[in-house]
Amino acid sequence: MRLSARTQYALRAAAELAAAPPGPVPAEKIAAAQDIPRRFLDNILLQLRRAGLINSQRGPDGGYWLARPAADISLADIIVVVEGVSQDSERFPGVAEPLADVWGALRDYEQATLSEITLAHIASGSLPPL
Repeated sequence: MRLSARTQYALRAAAELAAAPPGPVPAEKIAAAQDIPRRFLDNILLQLRRAGLINSQRGPDGGYWLARPAADISLADIIVVVEGVSQDSERFPGVAEPLADVWGALRDYEQATLSEITLAHIASGSLPPL
């Protein structure tokens, strides 16, 4: 699986929010902690907010926080928001035809794994058995 820099930044920003104490976290703090360019981060946070994964508050005491508990947000939830859903169903000719089934099985495994791992796992540093 190949993830874009945008998706990696989104995952890192969400993990930062999951590990933060309760309350709004300023975008500047997220950007600095995760070494994410601020303008890029602003667009990612907007996308995550529009998808309902995070909330925001404006003002001097403003910032961002998770819209649901970290245990209820999987890595797959974030990836789908940023990358979209893959509709790969390529078929191969002749003797290579079974390769399509192999790629499909790999995608299913990736999806299942990413759906099991939550932001709470990442923030706590303890992944479920894989």
